[in-house]
Amino acid sequence: MKIAFAGKGGVGKTSLTAWMADHLARTGRNVWMIDADTALSLGQASGLAAGDLPEPLIRRGDLVRDRIHAGGFLNLNPDVDDLPETLAVDVPLGGPARPGVTPGRKRLIVMGAVTNAGGGCACDANALLKAVLAHIVMDRDDWVLVDLEAGVEHLGRGTVAHVDGLVVVSEPSMRSLQTGAEVGRMATDLGLTNQALVINRLAHGTPPALDGLPEWSVTIPPLPGLMERQMTDGSVLGLPETERIDAIIENLLDRLGAKRPALA
Repeated sequence: MKIAFAGKGGVGKTSLTAWMADHLARTGRNVWMIDADTALSLGQASGLAAGDLPEPLIRRGDLVRDRIHAGGFLNLNPDVDDLPETLAVDVPLGGPARPGVTPGRKRLIVMGAVTNAGGGCACDANALLKAVLAHIVMDRDDWVLVDLEAGVEHLGRGTVAHVDGLVVVSEPSMRSLQTGAEVGRMATDLGLTNQALVINRLAHGTPPALDGLPEWSVTIPPLPGLMERQMTDGSVLGLPETERIDAIIENLLDRLGAKRPALA
């Protein structure tokens, strides 16, 4: 199954992506983790040191020249079948696998973002990013989790039109929920109607009903272990609340209709 995570910046979608990837791997699934957020923090959230992170694809000028400008022509439909293995790094599990389960493999690819700062056309680099992402989402049999950039830019470009489900992550605030509603509307326009809403850091209260906002399905309370960890470490794995987080992930996967191994 292919799942994308979207929402306003700072709402916790990268943490949720890391939690789901680790949960799936600990229960026997192979997972591709795609960092398509401008913050490029999914690797660190998953426990990788800065020196172990893969180089963002957007900075691989050699690949852009080789795949997009091969033969002296602009190729906007390049062959990228071999690139995921070339670009990915393995990510360790954040905890032990379930008893009796052979753990899956987690692999991270960092895409980067085309900002086009300073002028000039960035269509060649963007074409390569889009081709690699489309190949992983459409042609790979493993689980694929895509951490999108803040806001709705990727949805506006149609990058995730072929994923199986969309998780809209929000804080319990009107601005964040309004961004979530915009994400939900744009995804629906693309035909992506399998959506779930996650309200992060919700202590109490009920969110308002906004046009376009997915059905309120999962909530995450403030996590003391995470708040303490964030002061000293970028990783969100191996928290004291891991068992509670796993249960939240299970509920979210059920909401999206995902099939996965039963927990031991």
